[in-house]
Amino acid sequence: MASTVAVENLNPKVLKCEYAVRGEIVIHAQRLQQQLQTQPGSLPFDEILYCNIGNPQSLGQQPVTFFREVLALCDHPYLLQRDEIKSLFSADSISRAKQILALIPGKATGAYSHSQGIKGLRDTIAAGITSRDGFPANADDIFLTDGASPGVHLMMQLLIRNEKDGILVPIPQYPLYSASIALHGGALVPYYLNESTGWGLEISDVKKQLEDARSKGIDVRALVVINPGNPTGQVLAEENQYDIVKFCKNEGLVLLADEVYQENIYVDNKKFHSFKKIVRSLGYGEEDLPLVSYQSVSKGYYGECGKRGGYMEITGFSAPVREQIYKIASVNLCSNISGQILASLIMNPPKAGDESYASYKAEKDGIIASLTRRAKSLEDAFNKLDGITCNEAEGAMYLFPQLSLPQKAIEAAKVANKAPDAFYALCLLESTGIVVVPGSGFGQVPGTWHFRCTILPQEEKIPAIISRFKVFHEAFMVEYHE
Repeated sequence: MASTVAVENLNPKVLKCEYAVRGEIVIHAQRLQQQLQTQPGSLPFDEILYCNIGNPQSLGQQPVTFFREVLALCDHPYLLQRDEIKSLFSADSISRAKQILALIPGKATGAYSHSQGIKGLRDTIAAGITSRDGFPANADDIFLTDGASPGVHLMMQLLIRNEKDGILVPIPQYPLYSASIALHGGALVPYYLNESTGWGLEISDVKKQLEDARSKGIDVRALVVINPGNPTGQVLAEENQYDIVKFCKNEGLVLLADEVYQENIYVDNKKFHSFKKIVRSLGYGEEDLPLVSYQSVSKGYYGECGKRGGYMEITGFSAPVREQIYKIASVNLCSNISGQILASLIMNPPKAGDESYASYKAEKDGIIASLTRRAKSLEDAFNKLDGITCNEAEGAMYLFPQLSLPQKAIEAAKVANKAPDAFYALCLLESTGIVVVPGSGFGQVPGTWHFRCTILPQEEKIPAIISRFKVFHEAFMVEYHE
């Protein structure tokens, strides 16, 4: 009897969904890693370097001490009763843990919480947003989530009714958006970032894509903006943000602001400004523009990816719509409590005068300074290679260099039934153990080829990565020279 479940009778939306960050090349890398473990010396490299995903601690970044002390005490409150606790933990981590435990019903991190998250932690986050932006935030607008991704899925679920509902998404984009739109059966409406102007977002192009989609009967519901950019690393200019907000208001679009890299800024001439701040600075209130802002504990200088913490702040939605958002959140019961606590901590870290402040600031500044140096080293190295051009990484955790591949390489990729940049990335992996993601997994201007490379390997490993990459690239270009 034939299997009752086969690829042919699966949900076609699932089959359409793709997520390149953990796709074919990463799966092959994992096989090679197993080979290295069982057959040491069988490959031309001795370790796999995962430059494919923004996962800082997997590559050696250390967690922030204050955050982990508070988490440890919240998860094991018995420690707070021990006499020796004051010699093991800072006074402010002890007091913060006690404050947080007092907010949790039953003082139990193993219990479910309110579906939006623990109210006291949402109050803390709202205060952090208010301090950051200079405009008030409300705990009732905050939904704590397991990282930012569930919040994105929730909004796609809410907005997409059928294949005629469209979402404007930047190209290149983080593949979560294309995957979520596909899973929920909507239409991705692309707008292209301008590589020649440092991955600039041009309203004229967005408007053209919007009008083109509408002419095809697509009801465009929302605009996604990723700032700082993933995979492109650009930081939007404040004036550009004002134009984006005005555009969304005039066109009746929900603005979905992915701001998870807000702490990752590496250039002096750019600063992060939240879209919430821009909206309020324009004098727009609750009636003017629906805005969803995403933040995560996975990025920034904290890099707590495995803790799955984050939040979305929703403003500009009517009470009946908010009820529906809450209903969807309730289906998942609640986000994990450790992630909720971390989300409150990153929005309310130690302040000057606190016992932990000096060590906290040293850890934070050290991580950001090192990321800045790593980004610059990789950018300079890529730009020295024939056939590669790379824009400056102003923020986030990635570089997105463009490849000018010889025609012979493009033809070899066609024979291998692969996109040219995927072929290049596969050859890079098999020669060096370096894992990058082909640009075709993020979207790109047709006829151009790229790859995304994180800046996250530890600083002492960067020279070896550059050296390995240089040897491979030069040999690849010679092999496929016309």
